[in-house]
Amino acid sequence: MERKRTIYWDDPQLNKREAVASMSGLEYLKSIKDGKISPPPVANLIGYHIYQVDHGYTVFELHPAEYHYNPFATVHGGILSTLLDTAMTSSVLSTLRKGMSCTTIEIKVNFIRPVTTDTEVLRCEARSIHIGKKLATVEGQLKNKHGELYAHGVSTCSIFKVD
Repeated sequence: MERKRTIYWDDPQLNKREAVASMSGLEYLKSIKDGKISPPPVANLIGYHIYQVDHGYTVFELHPAEYHYNPFATVHGGILSTLLDTAMTSSVLSTLRKGMSCTTIEIKVNFIRPVTTDTEVLRCEARSIHIGKKLATVEGQLKNKHGELYAHGVSTCSIFKVD
């Protein structure tokens, strides 16, 4: 039986410049979490959301679905990597003052066990390790509601001023 999924999103440019110019990274992420700013289109495409955000710390959630599956009926590693990348980069962003942003320049992911719809909700917890003037390092862990580890990673982010 054929399945179908429809995705909706808001124009990502609407809030971008105003938010970066007027908010710290933590304020920006909290505004997304609280629904004051639309999430980025990729969040709607994949289906993740911010569960918790504090200075240098984020938690994102994803409910694994069939549309995340690879040919082996498990969640594609790219989806899990995207979730880790999002949480880890957001952890760095949460430490930055207004007018500053960051982007991933390197990521390393270890997959521990396969994820399926039976896994239920996944939480991706990320903590900043080091925040420098131009580079930051961060780590993340992807666990189920019982605390079992499914994947973990480390990342390096570039920090830059937004024009």
